[in-house]
Amino acid sequence: MSGTRANVPEGLIRKVVIVGGGTSGWLTAGILGAEHSRNSPFRLDITLIESSNITILGVGEGTWPSLRGTLQKIGINENELLIKCHASLKQGTRFIGWGNGNTMDIYYHPFEPPPNEDIVDWLTFWKSRSDVLPFASVVSPQAQICSRNLAPKLRNSSQYEGVSNYGYHLDANAFSQLLQEHCTTQLNISHICDEVMDLQYDHCGFVKKLMLKSGKSIEGDIFVDCTGMRAELISKYASDSIVDLSDTLLNDSALATQVPYSSQEESIRSQTDSTAAKDGWIWDIALQHRRGIGYVFSSNHTNEDGAKQTLKQYINSSSHQKADESQFRLIKFRPHYRQKPWVNNVIAIGMSQGFVEPLEASAIVMIELAAKYLSKAVPPSKSIIDIVAKKFNERFQYRWERIVDFLKFHYILSERTERYWLDQRQIGLKNLRITELLSKWKYVSPSREDFTDALEIFTASSYAYVLYGMQNKTSCFSNNLDRVLKDRLNDIYSEILRRENQLLKALPTNRELLNYLHSKTY
Repeated sequence: MSGTRANVPEGLIRKVVIVGGGTSGWLTAGILGAEHSRNSPFRLDITLIESSNITILGVGEGTWPSLRGTLQKIGINENELLIKCHASLKQGTRFIGWGNGNTMDIYYHPFEPPPNEDIVDWLTFWKSRSDVLPFASVVSPQAQICSRNLAPKLRNSSQYEGVSNYGYHLDANAFSQLLQEHCTTQLNISHICDEVMDLQYDHCGFVKKLMLKSGKSIEGDIFVDCTGMRAELISKYASDSIVDLSDTLLNDSALATQVPYSSQEESIRSQTDSTAAKDGWIWDIALQHRRGIGYVFSSNHTNEDGAKQTLKQYINSSSHQKADESQFRLIKFRPHYRQKPWVNNVIAIGMSQGFVEPLEASAIVMIELAAKYLSKAVPPSKSIIDIVAKKFNERFQYRWERIVDFLKFHYILSERTERYWLDQRQIGLKNLRITELLSKWKYVSPSREDFTDALEIFTASSYAYVLYGMQNKTSCFSNNLDRVLKDRLNDIYSEILRRENQLLKALPTNRELLNYLHSKTY
């Protein structure tokens, strides 16, 4: 026992038990399985337990580009993903009405970053090129690609490769099924359909085994809670570290539905649309066969009936289909995260770790990040598990704090005058870190100096797209540029325009590319 910390058991870590399926459970299983259950000298025995009584909302999910590398490593075929998950290719987000709500109030947050900040100051570059064009349209071709519903890939592009950066819109139910099939047939993941009724502990207070509804039990060395908002393991085991964000992020409800296309030739959008409304905002996610649409709102500013009217009005004005109120599903949530998602040998991943709101689609990327961290850092022995857990908790507390900062940033910049938006702005301005950055950005552009952590979840370029997309006032630009700098800016802009013209001519639409992939498969 020499060198072992008090109350920490010894023993090798060889068996990981994941409780809960869905995207969080099966994606975690895939990430762990690809690294530790196949061709690995440090093999793990991985079991996933899920209840057959739990349903997935399946409203349509948006992902970040990081998922491409994750799925490629897991071994998923991209064309199979696109076809089986009814997926489309996402290149960013379009914000409508977030600034002041007028008809011209539209901007893009594309996945492709502006020119290298070491070469050019973004604001100077933008203002020196145009006083009319939006920021995103000047610094990258991707906004124009999205505006024409074009794909980020050519028909002959390789798996997971594109001419511009992209993630996915996908059907969450179908995605979970695809991951389940792959994990169980290719990655040696054991799958049990059952329900956890109780936890059994060892003499050090670590979870030793799970007691199941069937009467069986299952032992493990590490237990991963992927049970969503129910948080079945972590809430029983460690319920005292929740950071409640209800006074910081006002949204606590969503109405979600699915809207079919009027025909199978209808355009598939290349971005998530996020449209501001009186008491919240509306997401609109285009899959191959339908749109997933939902209204995120604050119950302190409107009730369910008022939210239904807002969502119906949006659907009726943006679709050939009339809104079917009977298909609306109310989702209640409390924005929060856990300061200590890893306690002893229990780790919360996914919504059991935290959930804020769907804005900027951070949910799946947080699953990826947590599962990858666990996969890389899983300790070989229980004797050092507290050291690894401490670092995990520090990392993810930082990430949740930065997500909250970035979400509040969108509301702080709005000039809308409805009570909801005024309240969001007033609360957001209490965020000292963001208000200090805004004061600085009156004179200089956002840069990596403002985001010094090597693993920032939202970088300076993301802040720049929102800041300048919302037409934030600044005093740092001057037309008085020297000849060398003007020539450099001209050269960079000429290259962006050349690439943009080339891509606009060469790229198929999302619909054309996906139809082509279907024709190759069937």
